[in-house]
Order: sequence, then C-alpha cells, then structure tokens
Amino acid sequence: MSLPRDDAEVLSARWTEGVLLKRDVFSTVERGRFRKADGDVDAVLRRIDQVPWWSYLPARHLFGRERHALALARELRVGPELLWAGRQALVRGFIDGVALHLAKPFDDAAYFRSAKQALRKLHRAGICHNDLAKEQNWLVGRDGRAYLTDFQLAACFRTRGRLFRIAAYEDLRHLLKHKRSYAPSALTPKERQILARKSLVASIWLATGKKVYRAITRGLFNFTDREGGGRRLVNDAPLLINLIRKNPAVRDAAIVAFADRRSGVGLYAFVEAEQAALEVQIRSELAAAKGPKPPEHIQVVQALPRDASGKPRIEILQLVATNQLDLIEPMMTSETDRAFLQNILEQRKNLRDRFNFETADLNSSSS
Repeated sequence: MSLPRDDAEVLSARWTEGVLLKRDVFSTVERGRFRKADGDVDAVLRRIDQVPWWSYLPARHLFGRERHALALARELRVGPELLWAGRQALVRGFIDGVALHLAKPFDDAAYFRSAKQALRKLHRAGICHNDLAKEQNWLVGRDGRAYLTDFQLAACFRTRGRLFRIAAYEDLRHLLKHKRSYAPSALTPKERQILARKSLVASIWLATGKKVYRAITRGLFNFTDREGGGRRLVNDAPLLINLIRKNPAVRDAAIVAFADRRSGVGLYAFVEAEQAALEVQIRSELAAAKGPKPPEHIQVVQALPRDASGKPRIEILQLVATNQLDLIEPMMTSETDRAFLQNILEQRKNLRDRFNFETADLNSSSS
C-alpha cells in the first residue's frame, strides 16, 4: 500500500524525515521537521499506509479519531498542534518534553496541578482522551507543565451526557493514579475518594473487556510493553542480560528497544565493563548460546547512568538508543552528569536512523 497521491505530494514537499519512533500494526510514527508558511518546525508524522492489510480498517478508524480530536483541540495548547492532515497521514507539532515514565516527576505537585488544568480544558471542549492510564501519553514539558499526546482513542462529544461524564471521570481517575504514584502527599481528600471509586463501566471493562483486549493485543498484535519493544523486549531481553552477565568481565547490563525501519523493532544492549573490545566477544558468546536473537547493537560503557537507588536509568538509555539526544538535556542535573554521559554519546551505535536533534550542549560534547 502507498500513500494517496495528494498526501505523498504534500509530504514530499514539506516533510523532512527524522527518527523513527514507533512502528506497529496500526501506524508508523516518526519525528522530523515540517515546513510551515513561516519556516520549518519540529513535528511528528503518523501514517497508516504501511500497516498490514488485515489491520487497515481499525488503523483507519483510530487515525480518524485522532485527526478529529486534534482538530477540535487545536487552540487549547494542552496537546500537539495539528499542522496538517491528509487521508492516510497527519502531522502534529512536536512537544518539547518527555513521557511521564521517563521524567518521573516525584513530589512535583505543580506538574499535577497543570495536568488537572489541561484535562479540564480538554473536557470543556467536549473531548475525552480515553487512554490516560498509559504514562507515555502524559508528557512533562521542558517548561514543567503537563501535556497530552496520542489521541487515537479520543472521543468527541457534542453534549455533556452520561457517556461523556463517565469517560471524563475515568480520564480524571487515571490522572490521579499517576499522581498517587509520583506525588501521593499532594492528593486531596476528594481525589482519594475518586481513586477509591471506579465507574460501573470501568468495573465491567476490567472484569470482561480488558481480558479480551489483552488477549488480542498481546496475542494477535504482539503488544506486550509500553516501550513498543514487544515480545523481544519482554521475553528475550531478560534472557540476553543473564547471558551477557555470565561473562566475568561484565559488571552489569541493560537492554532497551528502538524502532527500526527495516526490522520493525531492534534491541540495544548497554554493557558495563572496562574493556571496550568486549563487544565482539559478547556477540560471539550470545550466538554460541543459541538462545534469543542477539541485540542489533551492543555498546560497552565504563559505567551505566544510575539513579539514587543504584538502578540503571533506563529512560536515559532509551533516548540514547533512539537518538533523541535533545530530550536528555533537561534530565541532566549537573555538569558532572553531562560529562558522565559524554562517552556513551560519543560511542553510540544506532546511527542508521538519526537526525540532528542534539542541543548545542550535547552536540558539542559528542563532537
């Protein structure tokens, strides 16, 4: 399947291909730049011309829902701006921020106040997001405020009837679940009451529909994790990490997934060890073990970035693997952190699908 001619002509003239963010049976999503009348801007392209034939109809339905919701929310400034929409592709503005599960705004009550304000604006416009249980659909902007993304399941209402009120309530309840995870002390008594009371529709869904949904998405569509790594990240990565750690020269290892234009999903292993030449040996050992397919990229680093508890900062490694280096900058808290990351950036392996998203600071440190 190929794009309709009019869609292809617009993208050929106005779209600059960038980093592939995600590819699944419902769409292909990539980050790049889009030419507006007043110049180029960072943007995100979603297209459905590359999906399998058997998933095209649901993909087109989800695409239509997102296009309609983004058009209605254009002036709200709580999500991406709809820059252009065709029959099988749309371009939305890029929000300068990272997903909630990457930013981890612990004890940031101001962020959750802005999230509640954003949700209120959306609901006043008659739009319910319907997919806010996923942390990746909440963004922490560089300005510290909350933004929403991925409107494929959004519903737009002309009146505030019972169905709207139920959907809006569930949007709010899912936001408060995230607030409970990151800023529990900021929950109000009223918010705790909402958390304790699911709507009847939600209760029925959890008991019935969600089980069917999981069976379909995890079985037929192969969705098993929020990073888009599918079964390779969920099932293969732990086995590969154990095999890598058997090498006595390895101190630790972490594996993340990245979208790949040819294979769909690739794995990127970061191996903590002193010997830079260890990569060839590890790849040989993984092949000899006859276990899961080895990672597409293996990078040996002197030290993995770690949080206060000593766990590897997977969110940083994820951004390195996908070449979104500009999103790392706001997550660095000191010059020491930046210096620590310099070697990892200089030696990163995934250079097939890259784009100049580096900030001045990171670009100079990796040049």
